[in-house]
Amino acid sequence: MAVRVVGPMQWIVYPALIAIAATVILATPVKLFGLTLPEPVLPMVLAFSWPLIRPSVLAPLVLLGLGLWLDGFWEGAFGLWGLALSAVYGVVLLSRSFLLGQETSVLFVWYSACTLMAFLMAYAVVSLGSPTAPSVLATIAQIVPTLLVFPLAHIMIERFDDGDVRFR
Repeated sequence: MAVRVVGPMQWIVYPALIAIAATVILATPVKLFGLTLPEPVLPMVLAFSWPLIRPSVLAPLVLLGLGLWLDGFWEGAFGLWGLALSAVYGVVLLSRSFLLGQETSVLFVWYSACTLMAFLMAYAVVSLGSPTAPSVLATIAQIVPTLLVFPLAHIMIERFDDGDVRFR
């Protein structure tokens, strides 16, 4: 039986590049029916799925880089999304033994909790660092699309979970 080896390029580098490209595309100033495109925090999918696929030293470093890139791209507080994504990675990594093999609904609840934790952390950091608090409606308008991209995390987990049987 041949072993299908999935390297870091397939489950770390390519998804990170896709997240960057999709973030840039969704940030274009296009209006559809009078509404702008949603701007989910797409690296949240990676922060949730990578520790469940396989713990790695490279994944948190790439997440930190993605977070710093998001801060620069969205002109936000430097280190804000790097901290939030790293916190999500850490929480999921600590609960990995519980989450492995769970049904999709359980994973969605954890993804939702981690996403809300990250946004609450980001909201608190931005509120403490500026004289006025960020708009709650704008924050919710970013949380909802981020929650709606959960199927991408589930697809990644299903695709790469059994990618290399040497780690079982």
